[in-house]
Amino acid sequence: MQEVIPSEKLSERVVGYLNAAANTKSDWRDAELLLLRAQAAAPDCLYVYYVLYKFYFNRNRLADADRIVYLALDTAARQAAITADWHLLSRTSCDWSDINSPQHFYLFSLKALSFIRLRQQRLDDTQQILAKLREIDPDDSVGASVIEAYAAGVAA
Repeated sequence: MQEVIPSEKLSERVVGYLNAAANTKSDWRDAELLLLRAQAAAPDCLYVYYVLYKFYFNRNRLADADRIVYLALDTAARQAAITADWHLLSRTSCDWSDINSPQHFYLFSLKALSFIRLRQQRLDDTQQILAKLREIDPDDSVGASVIEAYAAGVAA
């Protein structure tokens, strides 16, 4: 997955939790606890959600990654003043082109959800999400075409 650069200012406390989690050399549960503390300290910080769902995805904890992606989508949707239900979104729901916006983070997280669904072997769900991304992000600003290529390989 491509990196998401936080567009929001992170508090020292949140940065401390994130850095401590990244530098945890022992049990992954220590890193998880630190990431959850960061999320609790900054429940509206989109970047923390990204770090959390990537953490879970990389550990093949797909149910946890799925849960966090939905929290990320809900938070980004609220900040962008759009519906959190991706089924109801259209190209005109908002200005999707601002890459430093919560709606762009929403697109990126929706792409992450498609990859989680692919890893869960839920190919119909994957295809539905990717079709929605093609509709609302026709310029492929979040790189959903990469997931489409993986999905095509799995389906073949």
